[in-house]
Amino acid sequence: MDKSGRGEPGTGGSDARELLRLGAPALLVLAAEPLYLLVDTAVVGHLGVVPLAGLAIGAVLLAQVSTQLTFLSYGTTARAARLYGAGQRRDAVVEGVQSSWLAVGIGITLVVVGQLVAGPVARGLSGGAGPVADAALSWLRVAMLGAPLVLITLAGNGWMRGVQDTVRPMRYVLLGNGLSALACPLLVYGPGALPPLGLLGSAVANVAGQLVAAVLFLRALLSERAPLRPVPVLLRGQLGMGRDLVLRSLGFQACFLSAAAVAARFGASSVAAHQVVLQLWNLQSLVLDSLAIAAQALVGAALGGGAAERARALAWRVARYGLVLGCFFGVLFAALFGVLPGVFTNDVGVLAAIAVPWWFFVALQPVAGVVFALDGALLGAGDAGFLRTWTLLGAGAGFLPLIWASLVFRWGLAGIWSGLAAFMLIRLVSVTARTWSGSWAVLGTVRR
Repeated sequence: MDKSGRGEPGTGGSDARELLRLGAPALLVLAAEPLYLLVDTAVVGHLGVVPLAGLAIGAVLLAQVSTQLTFLSYGTTARAARLYGAGQRRDAVVEGVQSSWLAVGIGITLVVVGQLVAGPVARGLSGGAGPVADAALSWLRVAMLGAPLVLITLAGNGWMRGVQDTVRPMRYVLLGNGLSALACPLLVYGPGALPPLGLLGSAVANVAGQLVAAVLFLRALLSERAPLRPVPVLLRGQLGMGRDLVLRSLGFQACFLSAAAVAARFGASSVAAHQVVLQLWNLQSLVLDSLAIAAQALVGAALGGGAAERARALAWRVARYGLVLGCFFGVLFAALFGVLPGVFTNDVGVLAAIAVPWWFFVALQPVAGVVFALDGALLGAGDAGFLRTWTLLGAGAGFLPLIWASLVFRWGLAGIWSGLAAFMLIRLVSVTARTWSGSWAVLGTVRR
């Protein structure tokens, strides 16, 4: 046994079991939200192209709440996992208390600011005032109320993954998203005595499920009986790592917001098609990332417990598993091309437009499998500065230039998705080289 108590370094069978034990529940957690969004997209899609396009714009904006603030989850996991690996479970939970305080403060601020800027931003991304902008704004006004709840859930997932508990988060997230999925068609279509709320019903269903999940995560935190007071030094430590992860997320979001804005300027059918394929991309990204979540917890614990060789072996093992899973997804989605798009829309124009991004999506699956896996291992080591730098370089040199060139030269969705391909290839080269160097495997409870 190594100092973290989790088996000999590089023991394939032991590592595989641990990855499966942590990764299987994490898979359901990560898949729950995009699966719900696929249900949401399918329900709203049958209202017509304008509500679907409005949801596309609104959902991209709301996604900034979780994706831009992933340090509440990933940063907390990295810090808590090192403490847990060193045998300091109580201190690992205290990291969760601090991230929950940050979640509440940031979430309330987002609600206030979001209500003020929702209108101009929705119109900007929709190409000006019009029915799509109005639909996006009506959805956002309600959905933004769930921002603090989403962030509390992120923080809860972070510390619980750090102490290698992925089963309870799975239950909480599935319950919340399951409630939203059941409520969505009822609120949107209003069968029986219920009045139909249309697109607004989608937003209400979102917030209801988020409330349930947040309450469950807070209850779990309170049951640990850890000190609940804010600790300034720990808050600063989380914010320091958060700075790098936020800048990294800014690179992602500048790209995906630009992609949505440019797609909208090619017409409602293009932006709706982009929304459908993007939701599938988000689904497979998070499913592939389930291995990365497990690796993050195990790598952090190994480094906290003084087992650098085990951490390095885990990183390469999870990359191999990610490659296999990515190849599987590529074959699966290629086979489903004739069937799956029709689940989300029956609009002939949207179905025709989907064909363009679909094959980019299929071809990128193996690349994504390796990239997300190694991202998770490096995040577990707290190597956020490196990931920040190369994400921004990939965005600036690959994704963004091709997105905006698509608008200028009228390349359409093919140009947008070519940008995503360039972005992923740059990231593949960078994380592979970094993992090979081994310089990320720094021992101790806190990476400085």
